Amino acid sequence: MEDHTLLKKIQQGDKNAFNQMFLHYYTSLCEYASRFVSETDAEELVQDIMFFVWENREYLVVKKSLKSYLFVSVRNRCFNSIRDRKSKERIYNILYEKLKDRNEDTDYYILDELAVNIEKAIKELPESYRDTFKMSRSEGMTNATIAKLLGVSVKTIEYRITKSLKIIRVKLKDYLLSAALL
Repeated sequence: MEDHTLLKKIQQGDKNAFNQMFLHYYTSLCEYASRFVSETDAEELVQDIMFFVWENREYLVVKKSLKSYLFVSVRNRCFNSIRDRKSKERIYNILYEKLKDRNEDTDYYILDELAVNIEKAIKELPESYRDTFKMSRSEGMTNATIAKLLGVSVKTIEYRITKSLKIIRVKLKDYLLSAALL
């Protein structure tokens, strides 16, 4: 049957005409597609086009010939597939580069956990020790400035900071030991 007649029958819903078209073009379309993509992808793309032809048969506009329409459709789907795959690869590569150091660096996780544990230990300090420690370490104030602000001696500030460090070390001793072993 001639392509023009075959197309008309397909557009009218003739399943036999569709089967005839499928059997006639499927293998050559798959061979053509496999020039651009893998065999598995080629078969899938050709099946998608065949499905598209059947689903849209009533609205299908074929300007030259059915054969030409099918081969151009396969080529375009192959190029779209290649473009989409390259786009995905580019995105995966960007994400990989951003995350690889974090995923490969166990120190990242240890340091993150250590920071959480240090913050927890600081929160558990007595209030006067905690305030003094934060002013010294977080805000970068000198002992003299802290003493002046709190109205205590510099020796008291030094004592509080020293005592805070000892308390924090005791609370983190198990964690610091396991982190050191890693």
